[in-house]
Amino acid sequence: MKLSIVAYGDPVLRKLCVNIDKDYPELQKLISDMFDTMYAASGVGLAAPQIGLPIRLFIVDTGDNEEGKPGFRRVFINATILEETGEPWAFTEGCLSIPEIREDVLRKPNVRVQYYDENWELHEEELTGMPARVVQHEYDHIQGKLFTDTLSLLRKRMLKGKLDSISRGEIRADYKMKFPQQRRKR
Repeated sequence: MKLSIVAYGDPVLRKLCVNIDKDYPELQKLISDMFDTMYAASGVGLAAPQIGLPIRLFIVDTGDNEEGKPGFRRVFINATILEETGEPWAFTEGCLSIPEIREDVLRKPNVRVQYYDENWELHEEELTGMPARVVQHEYDHIQGKLFTDTLSLLRKRMLKGKLDSISRGEIRADYKMKFPQQRRKR
């Protein structure tokens, strides 16, 4: 089932998310619905706060690589980034909660992350390149951070009007969204 994606300005996107346990209600259905939602929105990652849940859960699927081999697809539950290393590199990022805005973000190229998968198996994994970047972006979501937080003060001021428009629902996305300022009107 495709879920609505929460837009910029919703307080859930700023919450430090909480760990969950094996008994979290309908977790497998939630994970499946998150993948359906992410694919319908043409995303490569989706965090639980983006669908309104302040829990430490996110998913990633970078798609097939250039050689047609399967890409990086994972479920991250209660993830912790243990280490980020390397010389930061810029890459243009976007976010399903912030449609129509894409900006260069500096991130370190290597991460070591610990997490549980959908079967509650504990993993510690070293990632590099695009998988590392996507994990860092989604991890930021469960920490209450957005990619726009990394921008310079000047750039944030320049984007303020667009960000306010997103909050009000004055944008067009090709997927279902919930806009924080529209809910207040009802």
